[in-house]
Amino acid sequence: QLRLLESGGGLVRAGESLRLACAISGSTFDDNTVGWYRQPPGEQRETDRELVAEIASDGRTSYMDSVKGRFTISSDNAKRTFYLQMNSLKPEDTAVYYCKLITSYGATSYYYWGQGTQVTVSA
Repeated sequence: QLRLLESGGGLVRAGESLRLACAISGSTFDDNTVGWYRQPPGEQRETDRELVAEIASDGRTSYMDSVKGRFTISSDNAKRTFYLQMNSLKPEDTAVYYCKLITSYGATSYYYWGQGTQVTVSA
């Protein structure tokens, strides 16, 4: 069974950095999109999660506007792990961060979430 295990959250001050990691265990198809989402405080539903950064199956990366230039998504295929480097953190970045994997075969896709990790940025 495929699982995602997150690590790296914590409490930091504004301006500091954190790196989140998401390790994949289990088999995937060859067509994979990986991403990081965040759920702001007080939001409960999975549909409230915001896409922060993504690596598409063709290798292209994309970012939400508010993190461009500060956050970097990357992957290490040998380690089956992808990362979110977060620099110059701001209090408004405070959220629970979730990694997500979409693995596809033809027209069929499956998606999986990590367990979530809290990132808190104090002023």
